[in-house]
Amino acid sequence: MLALITGASSGMGRDMARVLANRGYDLVLVARRKDKLLELKKELATQVQVIDMDLSLEDNVFKLYQKLKGKEIDLVINNAGFGLFGEFYETDLDTELKMIDLNVKSYHILTKLFLQDMIKKDKGRILNVCSSAGFMAGPRMATYYATKNYVTKLTMAINEELRQLKSNVHVSALCPGPVATEFNKVAKGKFSVREADSRKVAEYAILKTLKNKMIIVPTLMMKVTLFLNRFAPYRLSLVIAYHIQKRKTR
Repeated sequence: MLALITGASSGMGRDMARVLANRGYDLVLVARRKDKLLELKKELATQVQVIDMDLSLEDNVFKLYQKLKGKEIDLVINNAGFGLFGEFYETDLDTELKMIDLNVKSYHILTKLFLQDMIKKDKGRILNVCSSAGFMAGPRMATYYATKNYVTKLTMAINEELRQLKSNVHVSALCPGPVATEFNKVAKGKFSVREADSRKVAEYAILKTLKNKMIIVPTLMMKVTLFLNRFAPYRLSLVIAYHIQKRKTR
C-alpha cells in the first residue's frame, strides 16, 4: 500500500504519515522543508520517498503528478495549505493569491489527475483536508474560508458522482475545527477556542477515510456547531463568525 501526503512536514500531514506508517503504508511525503521531511522519514518504519516542492506553483503541481503517475498510489491526501487573519481590505493580495494557488488549485489539479487514474483501475481513495470553515463564511478570514468552501463542496460533488457511477474509488473531506498545528503562526492569529490534538485528528481522519466516509468531522463540539449553523440566519452566522475571528487576531 502506498500513500501520497502533501504538506507532510508538520501538523496533521506529519501525524497522518505516522498513522499510515503504523498501518503498513509506504509513503510519498511532499512539502517545502526537506529537512523536516527527512527528520520524519527517520522515525518511520516503512519505505518513504521525500519530495521537497512548493505546491503553490502550478508547474510544480503538474511536475509532482508526472513524477508519481506511474506508481500504484492507493491513497492521496491533499493537506498542504495555510490561512491568513485580517480584514479583507487590509490583507496582502500576493499572500492571498498564493493561498488560492495552494489551497484551491493544487487540490483541484491533484484530485482530478489522480482521480482519473484511480477510476481507470476502479480503486483508490482521496482525502482532501478541508475545514469546518468549508460550511461557513468567515469575516476577517474571508479568503481562507472561501478556499475551504471551494474544496469542501468540490469533494462532496465528486463523491456523489462516484456514488452514481457505483465506483470503488472514494473521495472524502476532512472538516475539523481548530487543530494544534503551525496554522496560527503562519496565519498571524490565534484561535480563541481549545484546539484539537493533531495526532488524534489524524487517527480519526484515516480511520473514517478507510471506511469511505464522505464528510469527516473529528470532534463533538464541531459536529454540534455545524449542525446548529444549518438553522442560523446568514446574518447571524456572519456576525458570530466576525466576533470569533476578531478575538483571534493578534
